[in-house]
Amino acid sequence: MIETLNIDQIKAMFRGGAQNLALNKAYIDSLNVFPVPDGDTGTNMNLTMASTIREMEGAESDRTADVCQAIARGALKGARGNSGVILSQIFKGVSAELAEAKAITPKIFARALKNGSNVAYDVVTRPKEGTILTVIRLMSDYALKAASRKEDFLAFFPAILKKGEEVLQKTPDMLPVLKKAGVVDAGGRGLLVILTGMYNVLAGVEMQKLEEETSSAEQEIDVADPEIHNLEDIKFAYCTEFFIINLHKKTTMADIDKLREKLGKIGDCVLVVGDLQLVKIHVHTNNPGKALEYALQLGELERPKIENMLEQHRALQNGKKSAEVPEPKAAPAVRPEPIKEAGMVAICTGSGLKSIFGELGVDLVIEGGQTMNPSVDDIVNAVDSVPANTVYILPNNSNIVLAAEQAKELTKAKLVVIATKNIPQGIAAAISFDPDGTLEQNVEAMSAAAARVRSGQVTHAVRETEMDGFMLKNGDIIGIYHGVIVAKGDEIAAVTRDVIDKMTDDDTASITLYYGEGVTEADAEELVASVQEDYPFYDVVACRGGQNHYYYYISVE
Repeated sequence: MIETLNIDQIKAMFRGGAQNLALNKAYIDSLNVFPVPDGDTGTNMNLTMASTIREMEGAESDRTADVCQAIARGALKGARGNSGVILSQIFKGVSAELAEAKAITPKIFARALKNGSNVAYDVVTRPKEGTILTVIRLMSDYALKAASRKEDFLAFFPAILKKGEEVLQKTPDMLPVLKKAGVVDAGGRGLLVILTGMYNVLAGVEMQKLEEETSSAEQEIDVADPEIHNLEDIKFAYCTEFFIINLHKKTTMADIDKLREKLGKIGDCVLVVGDLQLVKIHVHTNNPGKALEYALQLGELERPKIENMLEQHRALQNGKKSAEVPEPKAAPAVRPEPIKEAGMVAICTGSGLKSIFGELGVDLVIEGGQTMNPSVDDIVNAVDSVPANTVYILPNNSNIVLAAEQAKELTKAKLVVIATKNIPQGIAAAISFDPDGTLEQNVEAMSAAAARVRSGQVTHAVRETEMDGFMLKNGDIIGIYHGVIVAKGDEIAAVTRDVIDKMTDDDTASITLYYGEGVTEADAEELVASVQEDYPFYDVVACRGGQNHYYYYISVE
């Protein structure tokens, strides 16, 4: 019987969670039901856990507060992909609750899980139910009830794990895309794998690999839609962000909670993250002055930023293009003194794409993308290497946007995330960057350029499945547009032509093909000639991208 946990047991539980996740990482990766080589949920969560454990083992002391602080810091630094970032925020909330406990009982642990759920929901602007967020929320709600009846961790944990599994199996009823595919969420499965590992340590149970035939197929759903705001239906017009520093001595954590409540009364999308050393604020409101006034009661303000989202929406209709062509710069070891006002960082794979971004004025390219999401710490190090006061980052992948947003808390620069979802959007945004423009002008122009681009991809199926009306087998060439499979076949060029045909219309002016591994320059030029013959009034060009997994990225404007 285990009624309370000491810090050694907490550390052992986190190690167990990491061990069980590592054991099942490849399995979780393989569960991405969308049949392209992008299944990396398990990898992202595993790397997040590995960073968590490294920081935990290096904590200044074995004091509960120090260990919990290290857990939260390590999870945030190592967070990769949406699932990793959400996991880091769950750990942040759990750690904050455990750090203040005199004795960790099931009731305290249940409160910690609930706090983890609350913190995780806070960082996602538009949470989608049917994901890892749903699993932690409903499981933590149940945990609060179970803890009042079960004072033994060996009885408490199986109860909440059973509830978590029940919730996971119901997620298809909450998210239409899951129901259509007949699957559950991989991020939610990953969370249960971690918690199961924690229980196994306490109960002395050997870690076990999940077997495919005993679990449903799962996929990771992008819980952080990179198009963060539905600007057409704006209720609160001003996106207001700032930090509170040098908090008054009389300020307490309760005051920070009250600030969150006050902001909730004058706006929405409220995010209040931090402690008595530093607080980050984000709110959509029609009265930004009132938000700043409330904050000044707690301390000093730093880096205030107020954006008119109505004007942003207007700007999405038309943005200006300009181009700069300096060479990409290598990252220095330490943060340099700013020598210019603005710089750019982009994320991609492929030597050709790196060169393209460099020619468009990007200071530093982070290696990453599908199946290889950079961590928050990777992004922070890159951003801090750019000698500019303001750094614009192009994630170029919907699964990296949230990590880029979290990097804002740790970087020394003013970081602006242009939420590009793919490479064509990133290139269009980079073209629209004006090094002499204001922050507002650049955000408007870069966002507008990204929004105009139509993006398609050609890759191969990695398993047999039925998807979007196609019966697919491993190795089939497939074309994707708007996240939907629109073509399949045996030949790369033929499938690419099919996708292009579906992407173009009377307003099309140009088609750009970025060719990757498996496609030669001669192949690409032959395809360009064929497309140009059929579309003589379009500008059709091919550029070497060198990306892995994808034969072509297609950009239509």
